[in-house]
Amino acid sequence: MKLFCLGGAGRICREAVYDAAAAGEFEEIVIGDFDLGGARRVSAEAKRIASENDGVKIRAVKVDVRDVAATVEKLRGFDVVMDGTQISLNSVSTECIAKAETNGVNLNGFGAEDAWHKEFKKAGKVCVAGFGMTPGVTQMMAMDAAAKMDRVREIYISHGAFRPIAFSPSIAETTRVEYDPDFPTRTVYEDGAFIHVPPFARPREVLLPEPYGKTTQYIIPHSETYTLAKALAPKGVRLIEVRGTWPEQNMDLIRGLYGYGILSNPAVKVGDREAGLMDVISDYLLSCEEGRTTELYGYALHVEVVGKRAGKHVRTIYTHTHPSSCGSVPLWEGLRAYTKSVGIPLAIAASLIARGELLADPDSGKAAAGVLSPEEAFSPKLVFKELTKRDIRVHKIKQKK
Repeated sequence: MKLFCLGGAGRICREAVYDAAAAGEFEEIVIGDFDLGGARRVSAEAKRIASENDGVKIRAVKVDVRDVAATVEKLRGFDVVMDGTQISLNSVSTECIAKAETNGVNLNGFGAEDAWHKEFKKAGKVCVAGFGMTPGVTQMMAMDAAAKMDRVREIYISHGAFRPIAFSPSIAETTRVEYDPDFPTRTVYEDGAFIHVPPFARPREVLLPEPYGKTTQYIIPHSETYTLAKALAPKGVRLIEVRGTWPEQNMDLIRGLYGYGILSNPAVKVGDREAGLMDVISDYLLSCEEGRTTELYGYALHVEVVGKRAGKHVRTIYTHTHPSSCGSVPLWEGLRAYTKSVGIPLAIAASLIARGELLADPDSGKAAAGVLSPEEAFSPKLVFKELTKRDIRVHKIKQKK
């Protein structure tokens, strides 16, 4: 099997590359990135990791996904493309994967993939839209809980992403996008309707696993709101709220920027050129220590599903844990506790796609094809099993009747 890693030099996608190299399932791994030097450094480390796997070919190539024709030619013949490009590039990166007639999976799942559904389906290929921790593992938790219920009433998905506000350009972009006042998909699902809400809407106290503890979380524009509404419509789901938080100092800064209207990215004059004010601030954060460091690193999920089983009310909560970021566990120290948490699920998804371990189409009973949500693509139990192999553990911590 052959794997192509778009944006493979990025801080998150490189962790997916390393996981794939360690697993030894692919005979060829190509790291493609606009930053060829970075791709070569990732390739060298991946080769070191894969040194015990005889015959694995690993190499780096320069890729500019905005050059669609050239990128398509590079992607042809691969079993799956792992897309680690940033949100603003997902439309064109998905176009490249579709035109190369191969399978794909990305991290974001913001909807740019949907335009290429017919092309993937015609080619008999899949594109799984959004598979990291969230979206991705969160849907697996919700679906696993819902499978044990006759009816589902409410779903509350929450996460804490404990990372610097701008350790890379793509993360700086994510920070800006998720709290952009005009972002259209910051919605809740309520009684059959998607309701748009402003930043910092519907605050909720969420207790995350230690060392993270109690957090205040707000509605964010993640795809779970839409994909779970579709997947669990037959069970009558009435309310879906997806929330998130970052380190406290990050949230304080974002709230201040929102209060002054800066998150709308108004145009300002900088010297002799015009630029978006939020873009200028992002550039500053990328260059300063405060933007690139934080005190506590890692990732924490909290998924709560409320419903009925055998006529009785049921509330099920899932969380997860991973090795500590304190340095006591090799390769999980500091920022890597966050980047591995996001990158490893991406690698697992790519592996499952390449192995053909996908859920069947519920209508035809045949292999699924087209753009798929995580719920449509994977068995939660299979994903949990793969996570456990990497010491990322899912916990069902409470069930009340």
